[in-house]
Amino acid sequence: MDNAASFAWQHDDVFGRIAMRYDLLCDVFSLGFHRLWKRRVAQQIASEHWATLLEGATGTGDIISRLLALTAVLGRTVVAFDISTKMLAIAHRKLSPLGNEVQLRRLDAESMPTVADCSVDVYSMSFGLKICNRGSALKEAYRVLRPGGRLIILETSNIPWLLLHWAYLAYMAVFMPVFCWQVTGGDSSAYKYLLHAIREFPSAEALAAEIADHGFQEVTFERLSLGIVAIHTAIKPGRSLADLMFVKA
Repeated sequence: MDNAASFAWQHDDVFGRIAMRYDLLCDVFSLGFHRLWKRRVAQQIASEHWATLLEGATGTGDIISRLLALTAVLGRTVVAFDISTKMLAIAHRKLSPLGNEVQLRRLDAESMPTVADCSVDVYSMSFGLKICNRGSALKEAYRVLRPGGRLIILETSNIPWLLLHWAYLAYMAVFMPVFCWQVTGGDSSAYKYLLHAIREFPSAEALAAEIADHGFQEVTFERLSLGIVAIHTAIKPGRSLADLMFVKA
């Protein structure tokens, strides 16, 4: 399955270049709505039964910081990873005042040999699937999740009303380069990949089908902000941590 953004981190360290301005760029790209979307993901994670959480493409640690504000993670394992060391450095500064419960690692979502098979209860990723090979990333997510483990994906999606979706794409194509050119000091890579990914990323229905094709069950999605983004959830077949705790009790 293709990389929707046609992005290769090995050849363009765009996230390293924009790391210091990444949170501002998220506000510009989404008009601030990303804060609501990420809070919803954090709420979803907090509602699950888990002992080990793996957060992919953590960026500056926004999802994890919101999670820590919602629930105690003491005694549980929280691992957040990203491919960009500069983004991880900002995540470290952001998360350090909240405690030492989070492990930050540099990992590639397409290949994580240091993460053991069936070792994770919840795997979440926000806005990372569109900049990597979806097939490889979903295969790795399935591998590292325990049977019964939960997959949570926040990603670009499609507005189901076609005219409104075209209007949104036109807005992004015309106005976002102007805004982002100013914010990034003329670094066109910062928005080039995003615009390409928005146009090429599959619909919510198509992504749900891809997730199911990788063996996941109970695949659902929730559109947010008319469908600009969607939260996909799925389960790896088998008995969950909650089931095992119930049996043990």
